[in-house]
Amino acid sequence: MQKRCFLSRKGPQPVGPYSTACASGNLIFFSGVIALDPEQNQLVEGGFEEQTKQVLKNMETILTEMNMTLTQVIKTNVFLTDMTKFDVFNQIYAQYFPSDCPARSAVEVRALPLGAEIEVEWVAEAPKEGVLFE
Repeated sequence: MQKRCFLSRKGPQPVGPYSTACASGNLIFFSGVIALDPEQNQLVEGGFEEQTKQVLKNMETILTEMNMTLTQVIKTNVFLTDMTKFDVFNQIYAQYFPSDCPARSAVEVRALPLGAEIEVEWVAEAPKEGVLFE
């Protein structure tokens, strides 16, 4: 199988030398997304709740650009700088994944790029046709 990479045009731009996503077979592995406003390419203001909402919006934006939806996400890895905010995260996450939730891990980390409080990476299953790759 050949690796295929994708760089988002509508979502936030990477803050380093990496692709937005890479696919192998029917699985697509997405790089971690922080709460960057795609238009300003700066971290959103407003604290943890606003950052969590922006991260999930960014996920939707990237998936939509690839002709996919959150329903195709099969695994998420969540990185939090403060695990005491885990319940707040779960409340917001449940709005985006109300049923048939993906498998998930959540860990506390010391720091994230650009001072972000949350980062999410994920794996999705590609539809049979129509996924956009560069």
